[in-house]
Amino acid sequence: MQSFLPDHLVTGYQSFLEKRLPGERQRFRQLAQSGQEPKTMVIACCDSRTAPETIFDTAPGEIFVVRNVANLVPPYEPDGEYHSTSAALEFAVHALKVEHVVILGHGGCGGIHAALSPSAEPLSPGDFIGKWMSLLDPVAKAVGSNELMTARERQAALERIAIRHSIANLRTFPAIKALEDEGKLSLHGAWVDIASGELWAMDPGSGDFQRTVEEG
Repeated sequence: MQSFLPDHLVTGYQSFLEKRLPGERQRFRQLAQSGQEPKTMVIACCDSRTAPETIFDTAPGEIFVVRNVANLVPPYEPDGEYHSTSAALEFAVHALKVEHVVILGHGGCGGIHAALSPSAEPLSPGDFIGKWMSLLDPVAKAVGSNELMTARERQAALERIAIRHSIANLRTFPAIKALEDEGKLSLHGAWVDIASGELWAMDPGSGDFQRTVEEG
């Protein structure tokens, strides 16, 4: 049979059919019949190395995932422009009634690198990336101008600052702020180190990041 998809995707799907689907067939049927009811929304980077479903080892239907460059949340601006992340937030909060929203950042983020070095290849401003990453302009300029830090330190710092920045933007959405104030919605920040697999979570009080699980 002729395939119109890349071979490695067809091979992966065949493996899914043979190994995973038999054990989860009932779950898929239930999800198809009753719909999804995830309790958590994860806003993650579209980087291929940081799939939330893999990092959190979740089953189908457990988390509602939105991915964009550098896991950013724009401020509340219903201005008639296209806002896919904001639309997904609206759906998650109003329709799915999620109880948690997690901003998941990661080490070595290309979008963050672009924010710090907007003219660097291959992530030059272009038509879309520069505009999107301009969401971080104020904090990127502050971090980028710190000559006491190395380039790697500035990168790591902005990756985590960007998470706090996105959480602040979440609170500009009236419905999200109201639900958080009522104790019906919790906002979280997390950062994963791709090389080590370590997951760091943000302390909501101090904003500091701490390892979620200590080794050993």
